[in-house]
Amino acid sequence: MSASRPEFVKLTGHKNFTQRLVLATLTGRSLHISKIRPNSPTSPGLAPHEVSFLRLLEAITNGSSMQISYTGTTITYQPGLITGAVAGYGAGDGDIIEHNIPATCTRGITYFLLPLCLLAPFSKAHMNVRFSGPGVITAATETGDLSVDSFRTAILPLYDLFGIPAVRIELRILQRSCMGQRGSGGAGIVELRFASQVRLPKTLHLHRNPGRIKRIRGVAYATGVSASNNARMIHSAREVLNAFCADIHIAAQYDQAPLVADPGDKAGGKKRMGIGFGLSLVAESNITGVLFSADTIVPSKGGMVPEDIGKRCAYQLLDSISQGGCVSGAAAPTILTLMAMGSEDVGRLRVGREILGSEGIIELARDLKKFGASSWGIRDVDEDDTDDIIIAVKGSGLGNVSRKVA
Repeated sequence: MSASRPEFVKLTGHKNFTQRLVLATLTGRSLHISKIRPNSPTSPGLAPHEVSFLRLLEAITNGSSMQISYTGTTITYQPGLITGAVAGYGAGDGDIIEHNIPATCTRGITYFLLPLCLLAPFSKAHMNVRFSGPGVITAATETGDLSVDSFRTAILPLYDLFGIPAVRIELRILQRSCMGQRGSGGAGIVELRFASQVRLPKTLHLHRNPGRIKRIRGVAYATGVSASNNARMIHSAREVLNAFCADIHIAAQYDQAPLVADPGDKAGGKKRMGIGFGLSLVAESNITGVLFSADTIVPSKGGMVPEDIGKRCAYQLLDSISQGGCVSGAAAPTILTLMAMGSEDVGRLRVGREILGSEGIIELARDLKKFGASSWGIRDVDEDDTDDIIIAVKGSGLGNVSRKVA
């Protein structure tokens, strides 16, 4: 008797590409995506960062099957088991997977870290990955990616809310880098060690009053430019934030720009890449788990002084806090995905009305529905006069399939 053909979840477009692949891997559903930039005159089909993520996904799973059309505008994906850094499957001689990102990548390293950390709690072994290559950008990007500092201080601590110990998650920044010319290339080095594997995430109840901001932390970083830029960004940011909070500490980090081989030099010379500066700010409430973040980076074409970067980042942080709720827009997709994959109980999350109405959250709800998750329950907050909304999410109870097999 011939084996039955798998039933594909059929989606279109290039938006939320990593999100859809993560949901397909967690639920075990085959995925078919078509019409990926079909009308682009210069670069139709998959972009370099999307192809790089597919290679990463192949390295951390066992049994995955991917087929890409000749033009790159259609892909079929049949997921396998999430194995993590297992010798013989993706890891080399040691216990870490080496992933090289090409110089044509225009997305920050958090484009890879966010979906990787969603898969890591459900892997069979520890998830140890080192990102290197000329395309690693550790700073924030103009495409909206977080910096590694905001990811480390505003996203990773949220895993504690689901019973996934954040103390066993380590993010090492071995070489910092900013965007290169035309927004691509950085040559940084980042290492993620995720040792918090669980059977099933706990149910989250984060629907109370978000409280008041008690402290603000941040990192001002400069790569390959004068270290005085850090002090200028910190001073201008504090001019805005001192009126709202007394406990403010912003660290200054200076690194030399990465030195890489110059392909245009026939003599084998080298050049500096990833030159720039930026600022990352995180505000912490007196309620556990309530964090807000903001990121600002100097544009790849230049034209902004450090004082403008500091003030812009401070105002972005205040705007993120003013949106309300218990999570920021950057952390909401991670929280809602873990709630949907958790135990079969109803969890509650308080979010701002602007965050719920954003395109990313609406697309996430539609994708979750496509992959078999329950619909969300939505109601207004009655306890106070804010415009916040409480989302009720019922977990699917899928949990860690790799550990059940093991």
